[in-house]
Amino acid sequence: MRNNRDDGPAALVRLVATGQAESRAELARLSGLAASSVSLRVEQLIEAGLFAEEGAGASRGGRRPRRLRLARAAGVLLIADLGAHHARLAVADLAGAPLALADLTCDIAVGPEKTLTTVLDELRALARDRGLSDLPVRGVGIGLPGPVDPATGQVVSPSRMPGWNDFPVRDFLAGHAAVPVLVENDANLMAVGEHRHSWPELDNLMVIKLGTGIGCGVIVDGRLHRGRGAAGDISHVRILSEATVDCSCGHPDCLEAHASGAALAAALAGQGIAVDHPSRIVELVTDGVPQATSAVRTAGRLIGDVLTALVNFFNPDALVIGGSLSGAEPLVATVRGAIYERCLPLATRNLEIATSRVGRNASILGAGHLLLDASGDWIEQALDR
Repeated sequence: MRNNRDDGPAALVRLVATGQAESRAELARLSGLAASSVSLRVEQLIEAGLFAEEGAGASRGGRRPRRLRLARAAGVLLIADLGAHHARLAVADLAGAPLALADLTCDIAVGPEKTLTTVLDELRALARDRGLSDLPVRGVGIGLPGPVDPATGQVVSPSRMPGWNDFPVRDFLAGHAAVPVLVENDANLMAVGEHRHSWPELDNLMVIKLGTGIGCGVIVDGRLHRGRGAAGDISHVRILSEATVDCSCGHPDCLEAHASGAALAAALAGQGIAVDHPSRIVELVTDGVPQATSAVRTAGRLIGDVLTALVNFFNPDALVIGGSLSGAEPLVATVRGAIYERCLPLATRNLEIATSRVGRNASILGAGHLLLDASGDWIEQALDR
């Protein structure tokens, strides 16, 4: 039986998992259910091994309530945030909060089967090494640095992922893991993680991921906006430049070809400065290497030019800059300056431009929240056993 209603058992699990409620009274207030209905469902969730009660919560007058939390046996999520040459791995609780973390060096260009099999094996090994392998896996989440069709879970025409085009990532992982699978663009996951964790009071948010590539996730009316899978993909917006550079997508002068971490690394290599990761560019800027500082300022101007049009068009509440290059202050300052200088006053009057508050785990948190949002089926199954 499928039940994803806001007043169903899955909604109570989500409220406790995300820390919004820790007592039956709070669940009743937030869900709108009668106290008797909440009590019955809580007992069912405790019996199913999803909830546990412990200690005593804060009193609002009268007897102090028992504190609700997720039971250890409620399970874990296996999540991987894949980049071009690395993966951030996590065994997380049902809200996406990491219980164990690891970094994996890998090359996404070796193809989907090898990459996904290795990542899934490493996630299981991480759970085993941290003493979490006895817990049921409730879902697998994968963030990818390319466009993902939300209807099929396939990667569509990625520019830096040879061999991945139209590969059925969701079906492949579901066949190997036998649990619900989420496949999403990495910038979209970052947007959800930033929004749910740090900006929940805002309705409209743009989150820019600046790393080896350039991505953007968009929150509209409090929800991730995917379109048909390409929403927020600013990497291939054409920009004006003195020198023409061909992009990996086959077109000239895309933003990514001039301002991404990969583009900056190539430009610095041409000046005799080796860079093996975008974070190294940040280190060079921090150390005052003039070529690196000049390069990130140029990138910031180009990125700012593209974002100026988007801020005017979308008029978000906040623009959040994350990813490996977000630690380069001259880049962020140049982006901020371009937007405030060139956008309409009404578009920037209340606009907040900030760097990521969550950091490297934003996409992991985002995947956890989206898996939890879609948890109705397995929660119903757990209650039916």
